[in-house]
Amino acid sequence: MSELATQIPPFKITKQVTTTEGVSKFVEMNDVDLFDGKRIVIFGLPGAFTPTCSGQQLPGYEELYNDFRQAGIDDIYCITVNDTFVCNEWAQNQGLVNVKIIPDGSAQLTIKLGMDVRKDNIGFGVRSWRYAAIVDDREIVQTFVEDGFGDDIEGDPYEASKPDFVLDNVKAFGWGDEGKHIDLEFSDSTDIKENFS
Repeated sequence: MSELATQIPPFKITKQVTTTEGVSKFVEMNDVDLFDGKRIVIFGLPGAFTPTCSGQQLPGYEELYNDFRQAGIDDIYCITVNDTFVCNEWAQNQGLVNVKIIPDGSAQLTIKLGMDVRKDNIGFGVRSWRYAAIVDDREIVQTFVEDGFGDDIEGDPYEASKPDFVLDNVKAFGWGDEGKHIDLEFSDSTDIKENFS
């Protein structure tokens, strides 16, 4: 079993957005934008449109989003080793309103977190192991890494990182205050503010 890093490392992501004028553009966000001064739940998964990720994990976190907020979490990020166009289509397909997908297309964040694995046995290449974590102002205060971490593992374990279990552990911190509203603004001309998934 691998262990997650203890701090959110420096990183940058590139996200494709469409402006209110219909112009497609790339915008950049980094670790400071996403984590500084915030309580965040992150979860990583093998890939967009895959069965467990699409059928259970992502919709599960979306469903419990308000419960996480009431327990003191500011936001929830899904980290996946997919490019921004795939992530945008996946978010639309899932009807996401709250959970934000972080497109880690080159796996730079996943590698820095220590969660990268090879899935060549099913033709995926480098992907993320399935995990979740509670982050408080960049410090990773609790982790939920699925058993069996390794390259080319058969099967797809999903137990430790389930949203209801993570939520129970968030509540145990006793933060009590509702998570604060976060505006993630890309520019004055984009049609998205908080929801950049």
